[in-house]
Order: sequence, then C-alpha cells, then structure tokens
Amino acid sequence: MTYVKLGFAGVLALMAGVAQADEFEAYGTTEGWNVYVDTSKNSCFVEAVDESENVVQMGLTTDRGVGYVGAFTKAETDIKKDETKAVAILIGDDIYTGDATGMRGNITKGYSGGYVLSDDPKFFEDIAKQYTMTVFPEKKYAFVVNLKGTYKALEMAKECNQKLVQ
Repeated sequence: MTYVKLGFAGVLALMAGVAQADEFEAYGTTEGWNVYVDTSKNSCFVEAVDESENVVQMGLTTDRGVGYVGAFTKAETDIKKDETKAVAILIGDDIYTGDATGMRGNITKGYSGGYVLSDDPKFFEDIAKQYTMTVFPEKKYAFVVNLKGTYKALEMAKECNQKLVQ
C-alpha cells in the first residue's frame, strides 16, 4: 500500500443538479456519467448520481492547473463553514491524504459534502482505472464512491476541454 501526501485542499460546496443551472450545458453521457460545460469557467466536468442520490463530480479549476473531485450526500453531516478537517482517500492500493475546508451557503438544498483538489496525475489515474474510492473524513464514518465508468467519462471531459480551448 502506498501513502501519498497530496498538496490538495478541499472546499466543501455543492452544485448538484447542474443540468438545471443556466451556466451549465450538457455535453454528453457515457456509462452513467454526464459531462457538462461550465460556461462561466469555460471548462468541462463530469457528474454521476447514484441510487441513493449521492453526487460525484470531477473537473478542472478555472486555470486548468488543478483537478477536483467532489462527493455530496443528503445524509446528515456536521460540516461547518471555514472548519478544516483531515481526509484520507483510498483508491486501489494508494492512500491520499489532505485537508477539507467547510463552506456553507452556496449548496443545493439538502446536500453537503466536499471537493478535494489535486495536481497529482497518479490520483486521477487511480480514479480513472479503479472501481471504488473510499473516503475517510476525520470523523468516525467512511463512505465508498462507485467509480464505474470514470475512465470513459474523464476521456470525454478531456475531449470537451480541448474543444473549448481551440
């Protein structure tokens, strides 16, 4: 097992239900993942919603230098604005660690969760090639994110981003 300390920080926010937002345009769908264009950031991201209505999003920051992964739930959480908490993410044989910072106010009603930011290509390679991601917040609970179809979804998002910068 490999332990990797990433230079990533989390921002706890939510854009669940993006298909309804004016600044997001549908680009395509593959293996249960939707790809959207964020017209305000001129960037593409992927989103999936599971049977429990949990939302997972992945994309690039505005400067395209850092990628993000977000996971959101309707389950009860204790996320507080500006509070920083440690998080560990297990993907395959690799454990990635970092911090998450709470943020409230711009969250779709009923959801909470967080984004982690990373510029480590291995992190996103693991996400694309593995089937589950287990997230261990600082609290006593953990949750598993299904990564089925992420490889094709991330490839579609790359294609989408390339078209935007041409």
